[in-house]
Amino acid sequence: MQRLTMLLLGMCFLAGGLNVTVAQEMSEGAMPPPKVLVMFREFVKPGKNGTAHERSESNFVQAMAKAKWPTHYLAVTSMSGRPRALFLTPYDSFEAWEKDNLATMKDKALSASLDKAMVTDGDLLSDADQTVVTYSEELSLRPNLDLPHMRYFEISLFHVKPGHRAEWSEIVKTVKAAYDKIPDAHWATYEVAYGQQEGTTYIVFSALKSASEIDHEFAEDKDFVAAMGEDGMKKLAALEASAMEPGQTNLFAFSPSMSYISEDWIKADPDFWKPKTAAPAAAPKKPAEKPAN
Repeated sequence: MQRLTMLLLGMCFLAGGLNVTVAQEMSEGAMPPPKVLVMFREFVKPGKNGTAHERSESNFVQAMAKAKWPTHYLAVTSMSGRPRALFLTPYDSFEAWEKDNLATMKDKALSASLDKAMVTDGDLLSDADQTVVTYSEELSLRPNLDLPHMRYFEISLFHVKPGHRAEWSEIVKTVKAAYDKIPDAHWATYEVAYGQQEGTTYIVFSALKSASEIDHEFAEDKDFVAAMGEDGMKKLAALEASAMEPGQTNLFAFSPSMSYISEDWIKADPDFWKPKTAAPAAAPKKPAEKPAN
């Protein structure tokens, strides 16, 4: 039960604005989550992550920027588990996702650049897959978020046993009622629609401004337990045992160099998303030669 409460503690989400519509809302601060999120996952070969992968991914970013493509994406890299990167692209609907794919294929120059970048990037990868998830408002709590000022994601997977969706809904309903008494608690829940996860799977993103918020989450757990009460915790533990398969939580860091983000994001926090590079030091001047005698 303690593991479940820690996973659900302080869950907040990339409240979705990586496309044009969301980018407009970003200037006003927090925004609602996207209805559809496409998650492309790359597993990087040992020794090929870090700078090597960043250089490879810059080819995609440059191709999208040259085409002035309206759809943006956020890249995050793993700080726990297998070395991997996630590329998160939000859409208003499946139709919007389809239109973006068709438009990309019609743009021959962009398609060629992306194909070339994929060949180069593929040499660094051991595996890759794609998952598509849909937003669940019912299972979320105060999900709006000012994402450009965040730095990390805790990404949690919850696997529901077949035939136990009702218990899962009751778990979240119970947890929401307790966290509703904790003002800074907020999260968004997504259900896997297509992808590698078998059965009924939910994904929750917890966005953090700094690692110090992780310490705060652990300290805040006692507030959740107090809000639930002893009987409530026992009921929650029974529901978890009945309905849930083993899940996991991993920590990811935002990667500005591998993300294709909007100008609004850059303006919101330019020091992070587009830091100024230091000018190279000037070469020392050669001493003047003495005239010959």
